[in-house]
Amino acid sequence: MQLPRDFQIKMQDLLKEEYEAFIHSYDESKSQGLRVNTLKLSVETFLKESPFTLQQVPWTETGFYYEENSRPGKHPYHEAGLYYIQEPSAMAVGESVAPRPGEKVLDLCAAPGGKTTHLAAQMQQEGLLVSNEIHPMRARVLSQNVERMGIKNAVVTNETPERLAEHFPSFFDRILVDAPCSGEGMFRKDPEARAEWSLDNVARCSERQLAILNHAATMLRPGGKLVYSTCTFSPEENEGVIAAFIKAQHHFDIVEGPDYQGLSHGRPEWVAHAVPSLEKTRRIWPHLVKGEGHFIAVLRKGDGEQGQRLKPAEILKDHKLIKEYQSFVKASLNTIPKGQYALFGDQLYLVPDGMVSMKNLKVIRPGWHLGTLKKNRFEPAHACALALKNGEAKYTVNLSKDASEVVAYLRGETLNIDGAKGWYLVGVDGHALGWGKLSNNMLKNHYPKGLRWTGR
Repeated sequence: MQLPRDFQIKMQDLLKEEYEAFIHSYDESKSQGLRVNTLKLSVETFLKESPFTLQQVPWTETGFYYEENSRPGKHPYHEAGLYYIQEPSAMAVGESVAPRPGEKVLDLCAAPGGKTTHLAAQMQQEGLLVSNEIHPMRARVLSQNVERMGIKNAVVTNETPERLAEHFPSFFDRILVDAPCSGEGMFRKDPEARAEWSLDNVARCSERQLAILNHAATMLRPGGKLVYSTCTFSPEENEGVIAAFIKAQHHFDIVEGPDYQGLSHGRPEWVAHAVPSLEKTRRIWPHLVKGEGHFIAVLRKGDGEQGQRLKPAEILKDHKLIKEYQSFVKASLNTIPKGQYALFGDQLYLVPDGMVSMKNLKVIRPGWHLGTLKKNRFEPAHACALALKNGEAKYTVNLSKDASEVVAYLRGETLNIDGAKGWYLVGVDGHALGWGKLSNNMLKNHYPKGLRWTGR
């Protein structure tokens, strides 16, 4: 593998006798992993049903290495959101944030959604998760992954850290800053990261990272936890950023990071003006563990002023406006979705508990998308289907993962089904895939056109 020459010189200077082992790791195959979505099933159930050969990732009970020829992204279980394909080292970040159900949590640089979906699984649909991405196209990918994993309590925004900081002073219990970086830790799996790397880009990244971290600090409540992570080895972007942040933000302390075999402590001696507590940060090296490069710093905010109480979200009070939806629920569901409704044009959402006003912010997904109010009828959303569990829909079509019908459904084809007229929740081995509408024993396919399988 051709690595940037300046990168090799820099790493040799930093690692010294470890350098040979480090550089040889680039000749090895990259590690690949998936994380079980415990919003939909337990790890034990998944392991019984899994068609893949798996090996446990040390730092998370829900993470597993899979073999290169497994192709889990091409399986119906992937479309059902039973797991998220995620680089194994990245799973240590979500474990470091460790949000609890009911908390207010921010993932500030969230696309494509690996860490957001990890946080959501830990929150178990309780509390408020704000997942932000500054780039519009990436924000849409983030929103799609939130949908696929059946997450009800996430709000996806497309904003700058500055605007969010103005809107949410001292608001969140936990914040993750998975900062954009030079990507050194991804060189083994991403040729583009190698091609774009330079010493100048490292310097630019460190300036941007510190600015983002400072904005995040203003949004954290006193006593809250802030986790900073990168997928780079660069001390300038890791220990250097944290040292500068701690010196500027005197009410923050570094606390001990995750402790697993193979994770290394931070190196204060690699940066100027360091603080000894940088040893509490963690770095993941590809020559020491099965995974790519990562850095994690866990920070705690000390005492300070509480933020002002934010205005609650505007919710729907006149339920007569959604009588078509209520008719759909009566005809098609065994349980009534609980929570507060909000209308955005003709789109109906169930907003998370603790939802506050998002006025003047760019919001991509303001909660659980239930569907569209059309003239004299209601059309349920794909997100509505993917967050339903077995038994919650009155009519279901359950397909086997190995059946030709499940592939036909994912391709958007019509299915021949005997049954009563109405909306059917189509699933694979008891796990929701999407909607179909039955009439005259023909199930019209409502699997979204943009997600349909082609050429399979």
